[in-house]
Formats: sequence, structure tokens, C-alpha cells
Amino acid sequence: QVQLVESGGGLVQPGGSLRLSCAASGFTLDYYAIGWFRQAPGKEREGVSCFSSTGSITYYSDSAKGRFTISRDNAKNTVYLQMNSLKPEDTAVYFCGARDLYCSAYLWEYPYWGQGAQVTVSS
Repeated sequence: QVQLVESGGGLVQPGGSLRLSCAASGFTLDYYAIGWFRQAPGKEREGVSCFSSTGSITYYSDSAKGRFTISRDNAKNTVYLQMNSLKPEDTAVYFCGARDLYCSAYLWEYPYWGQGAQVTVSS
């Protein structure tokens, strides 16, 4: 059974950091790309970052560049999103999605999704 479980969300002050985890089970990340997306209240889900199956391609949205870092631990079958210098506009529910091999910017190309992790950036 394919499953993705996000964790690591929470409340943080502006300028703070959080590390989100996306733990995969039922399949190996060696053959899947993992994308991080987020959805703020009243807004569409948007892409944040992606790690391809080989790790040769990583993607960051303009808002994430320079502040967020995506990484993968093969032994734990887990992808991480380290978020630094967080801003109030980063407040959203963060989802990880999995698809074959390559990253995609299109939500419908990800057949597997986690349940989401709430990130709130507020003083």
C-alpha cells in the first residue's frame, strides 16, 4: 500500500525554521520523484520544491529559492524540506506528492499524496 506521511509542521515566528518530513512506504523513492506543494487559505495549491528519483534534478519555486532546501534520506525512504527564514506568507498546509521518476509542476500528474502538514508563521 502506497502511503506518504508528512510531519514537522507547527507554529514558528517570522525568521524561524522548520523541517518537514515526507516518509514514504509501500514503494521506494529510488523510482519516484517527490514534490512539495503548499496551499494557503483561499488559494490554489502551488509547487514549492521537488526532488527527482535520481536526485539529479531539484526544483525550487521563486519564493523558496535561497531559503528552502530539499533533501532525501534513502535509508529512511524520506524526503525533507528544510525551511529557513520563514515569512508569514509561507503559512499554508504543506503536502508531499509522489510520481514516477521525474518532477512535474502539474498537480494531476502526482497520483500519491500525503495528508498535509500545517505550517503557521506568526509572531
